[in-house]
Amino acid sequence: QVQLVESGGGLVQAGGSLKLSCAASGRTFSNYAMAWFRQAPGKEREFVAAISWSHMTFYRDSVKGRFTVSRDKTKSTVYLQMNSLKPEDTAVYYCAADRVPFRWPSHEYDDWGQGTQVTVSS
Repeated sequence: QVQLVESGGGLVQAGGSLKLSCAASGRTFSNYAMAWFRQAPGKEREFVAAISWSHMTFYRDSVKGRFTVSRDKTKSTVYLQMNSLKPEDTAVYYCAADRVPFRWPSHEYDDWGQGTQVTVSS
């Protein structure tokens, strides 16, 4: 059974940093693209960042230069380093995994974690 577990969320002041982690289990995640999404209250879920099996990355424009996605294949873990956080970054952040190996870019993420809350105060 595929399982994605996010951690690292919390409350931080504007300008601060947080590092989210997503621990994956259930299959060989090193062969799959992984992504971070977020959903703010009253808004639709939106893409944040993604990383391929070969460590290629892609970001939404509003987080470029502030967020960094990375992965540690030995630990089956994906990270999202978030710097210079802004109040508009406040959301529940979700980790997701592609179901098709060695696909990039991926637009279909079928496995999801439960989310972790990030709150940025002004």
